[in-house]
Amino acid sequence: MALKLLIGNKNYSSWSLRPWLLLKAFGIPFAEEVVLLGDPDFKARIGVHSPAKRVPLLLDGEAAVWESLAIIEHVAERFPDKAIWPAEPVARAHARSIATEMHGGFGALRSAVPMNLWRPVESLALSDKAAADLAGIASRWRTARERFGAGGDFLFGAFSGADAMYAPVATRIRTYDLPVDAVVGAYVEAIHAHPAFVEWKAAALKEEQLLPEDEVDWPVVKRV
Repeated sequence: MALKLLIGNKNYSSWSLRPWLLLKAFGIPFAEEVVLLGDPDFKARIGVHSPAKRVPLLLDGEAAVWESLAIIEHVAERFPDKAIWPAEPVARAHARSIATEMHGGFGALRSAVPMNLWRPVESLALSDKAAADLAGIASRWRTARERFGAGGDFLFGAFSGADAMYAPVATRIRTYDLPVDAVVGAYVEAIHAHPAFVEWKAAALKEEQLLPEDEVDWPVVKRV
């Protein structure tokens, strides 16, 4: 049965980026439908399939799966031959833990610096709470890289579900020129260089719909 992924604006929808990036990175075929977040019929279109009325939403036959992490876990079960989580049990447990933490945490940082791929790279000062979130994320990345990342450029060496969950933070670090160390900076570059992310961003830069709540310079809109 073919998969179909409903996503929001590629420029703004960090939640949508995660499962889309995962499916692309692992070469899993799927149909894509963009439902723009600002469209008046957005909730009606998504609500046909999901009571949450949010994106992303994965349709797999009769199954409808919403929430980024739930989609990633569904795909991992659906395609057990794909190394979506690390094979080694300790690494896999660690990857799932930090992925879940990203799903439900670090709200101050996410609110302060929304994903906005067309904004030029310009520094933005963080509140103490947002800076603490950034420090926490950087610590998670450094630990994963040091303990499990020897086999490649990503958190657990090869690209995994954890990288899909943290990719939107990597975009925020670059967009808002947030202060990070060399290890974190190298990981940010690895995410941006991944072919799947390059494809996503190219499409994002062609979008037109503006969402003022995700434009930190509003009413000025800065675009590369």
